[in-house]
Amino acid sequence: MSKILVLGAGLVGKAMAIDLAKQHSVTSADINENALAELAKLGIKTLLADLKNLEDFSELVSGFDLVVNGVPGFMGYETTRKIIAAGKNVADISFFPEDAFGLDTLAKNMGVVAVTDVGVAPGMGNIILGYHNKRMKISDYRCYVGGLPKIRTQPFEYKAPFSPVDVIEEYTRPARFVVNGQTVVKEPLTDKEFLNFKSVGTLEAFNSDGLRSLIYTMPNIPNMIEKTMRFPGTMAFIEKMKLAGFFSKESVEINGQNIIPLEFTSKLLIDKWKLLPQEHEFTVMRIEIEGEENEKQVSYTYDLYDEYHPQTQTYSMARTTGYTCTAVANLILNGQYKRTGISPAEFVGEDEGNLEYILNYQKEREIIYTKTKTVK
Repeated sequence: MSKILVLGAGLVGKAMAIDLAKQHSVTSADINENALAELAKLGIKTLLADLKNLEDFSELVSGFDLVVNGVPGFMGYETTRKIIAAGKNVADISFFPEDAFGLDTLAKNMGVVAVTDVGVAPGMGNIILGYHNKRMKISDYRCYVGGLPKIRTQPFEYKAPFSPVDVIEEYTRPARFVVNGQTVVKEPLTDKEFLNFKSVGTLEAFNSDGLRSLIYTMPNIPNMIEKTMRFPGTMAFIEKMKLAGFFSKESVEINGQNIIPLEFTSKLLIDKWKLLPQEHEFTVMRIEIEGEENEKQVSYTYDLYDEYHPQTQTYSMARTTGYTCTAVANLILNGQYKRTGISPAEFVGEDEGNLEYILNYQKEREIIYTKTKTVK
């Protein structure tokens, strides 16, 4: 039985700790006493810690075989750096905005296996693409993904288990994608298109900066894009909020106090976007891969639809994000994945058997990816 430390006891961190505790000795660390108390009731060890301001991680991670980093994105890079510097293998879902390869030399020098961006998207899309990129000549990769509440409530028609700051980042960070081998940068919330899904009806998709490491690790693929999906009308509403300055990082003075609009907006949205206990929501994703395989033009489509799981009372986005990470954590622990240095999720998919293991691991937890192959 391995010893695992899960950093962050939010909705995703909680789901990961519970899942890993089925096979391993798990300790959850967070600054939120209430969140830790919920896990303690389930028999999971807990540790109260201010992870943002903790300088010495060596004592914190001492004695653990692997660390799972589930802190918010704004503190993810530095947290991962500290974990690596302490010589511990890490699976990371903090989705920090910095370039993870800035830690590659450190990880290699420390002999650390560090897998980053190992959630649902980025994450599963990367793993699937990494698998096929080793086995065919890909011309096109498209990933559409969204997590939404079952009941649409005005004005946002949106809720999520993530920090509002991380969600707003999708709406404000310039979107990068690849067209004819060239990286193109556009404003987010652009190039709207509509997709229909039997399970949820029509959703609108727009540019977001979801390719991340794929831009650099898959230079052989000429066309790649990831789009975020929301209920129709969301793009126009969020764009008005942006234009009004609600997401600005420049401080404004109000009654003699300097206020940063983004921080103020995030504080308000914590409650507005917070999922209620046992509130039903869903995750929908479609991955499309086209190219040449065995001298034939083929396309692969992977479809995911997952809902809140009432038996375990686990939100779908926490399941689909967290269980990808816990599957990869097990691959690291059992020695099936042992590449030292920084590994974005697509590197994991390259090795034979890893994708099958991860898909089966999630299938056991009732997360089903449906694959369709078409020969043209």
